[in-house]
Amino acid sequence: MAAPPASVDAPRLPPPPAAAGDGPDRPAERSEASCEDRNAESLDRLLPAVGTRRSPRKRTTSQCKSEPPLLRTSKRTIYTAGRPPWYNEHGTQSKEAFAIGLGGGSASGKTTVARMIIEALDVPWVVLLSMDSFYKVLTTQQQEQAARNNFNFDHPDAFDFDLIVSTLKKLKQGKSVKVPVYDFTTHSRKKDWKTLYGANVIIFEGIMAFADKTLLELLDMKIFVDTDSDIRLVRRLRRDISERGRDIEGVIKQYNKFVKPAFDQYIQPTMRVADIVVPWGSGNTVAIDLIVQHMHSQLEERKLRWDMAALASAHQCHPLPQTLSVLESTPQVRGMHTIIRDKETSRDEFIFYSKRLMRLLIEHALSFLPFQDCVVQTPQGQDYAGKCYAGKQITGVSILRAGETMEPALRAVCKDVRIGTILIQTNQLTGEPELHYLRLPKDISDDHVILMDCTVSTGAAAMMAVRVLLDHDVPEDKIFLLSLLMAEMGVHSVAYAFPQVRILTTAVDKRVNDLFRIIPGIGNFGDRYFGTDAVPDGSDEEEWPPRATLSEPERA
Repeated sequence: MAAPPASVDAPRLPPPPAAAGDGPDRPAERSEASCEDRNAESLDRLLPAVGTRRSPRKRTTSQCKSEPPLLRTSKRTIYTAGRPPWYNEHGTQSKEAFAIGLGGGSASGKTTVARMIIEALDVPWVVLLSMDSFYKVLTTQQQEQAARNNFNFDHPDAFDFDLIVSTLKKLKQGKSVKVPVYDFTTHSRKKDWKTLYGANVIIFEGIMAFADKTLLELLDMKIFVDTDSDIRLVRRLRRDISERGRDIEGVIKQYNKFVKPAFDQYIQPTMRVADIVVPWGSGNTVAIDLIVQHMHSQLEERKLRWDMAALASAHQCHPLPQTLSVLESTPQVRGMHTIIRDKETSRDEFIFYSKRLMRLLIEHALSFLPFQDCVVQTPQGQDYAGKCYAGKQITGVSILRAGETMEPALRAVCKDVRIGTILIQTNQLTGEPELHYLRLPKDISDDHVILMDCTVSTGAAAMMAVRVLLDHDVPEDKIFLLSLLMAEMGVHSVAYAFPQVRILTTAVDKRVNDLFRIIPGIGNFGDRYFGTDAVPDGSDEEEWPPRATLSEPERA
């Protein structure tokens, strides 16, 4: 039974300003004639010319695996998949992300409005989640109906709301999620799922975005995009014909049988629960500007910067944790530290002795892996009671760029070791660590993971890297953090946040300066190792973003 017409309580933002040449008294609603003319003209462009062949069907999916996790604009880059810098000295997220719901009819311009909001928001970390990814898996009979345009994809029952709610909850908590990849050509989910991470802002858009009570409770702001039905029909025709390989008759049949009745019964009534109604969709730049202003004020209340001072003072005068293991300071180790800490040391010697220390550190770390008793037979036919590795596999993960210098030493002592990479940069303006890239081997959750970074000062980057590994289901007690040099502050921060992570280093310095750089320290390890220009104050690698030219982790 159709729902009664909604009494729209949400404020309707103003329509877009009149176009040039229109008089000041131009009515907000277009005349029926002009609307028909424009739509007829648009429909003509959609119809294939007589005698021409229609383009072959294109495979379209809800989310493309190869799509980069960013949105480039004329002014900046916005990361649409990433890790929010909201982890405090306890390793927990302090506040939930701000979730925006975008509802409206099919082809009303919701995705375009979402991208316009993202561009104008000036927030570095945004996740755009589409309801189209969550269509239910169809049965064989339903697949046959869909192929004949007889299946109703515009009904609430077509969506997996349980999966939507659980996914949105995890994203708001800053956790990673796996999102289905939907193929609109075959009306089925692909085998591959896409991994997304929490962010400062989550934008969820879909025709039924406001159709579930539990889902509504997760949304901090609800926006309904109200676009003329004729415009939506034209857009749908254009999209389904050019992108999804459908024919005009099938699209119109589906629209009249399912899309239009569903809009009247299920979608339009949800307008009353919206906080804001945007008429004219993406063409209404005035309304979008007002939305962005309101969101800025909301986000300002939630703003939380990475509190370096809290990290620095949280564990002062505390004994070093038991999970820390420092390589024995033999005269040989002390001598190598003397060489690499000396600012007069040449790059060639710096690399040579750093590599020697890395090899010793990794050999030391391997002794903490689980081993079990095993008996082998020697060439003399005698039994030997020995030990063998009790785990499944060892994976090394380097925090770029300095961490990758430890990879050769790991490969030299671990046969067939797998390597992953994580790129974390420190924002110079905010001091927050930001995840920009990661590439991890499959099934990493079964492995013991050796996380490598050459210097750890505040522990901010290391904590974020550990969070990423935990998000990929690596058990905390299977993570080994290795660093040539650490500050006590960084040791305490990591150990307090993740008490089961094993921390291994060749030396621990007691202090960091006002800029959170290790004292006496080693300088910028990456610059000294790679021979790049040193920064003016000789900062540590973790506390200075790597050069863009060196951010090239495109390798297995």
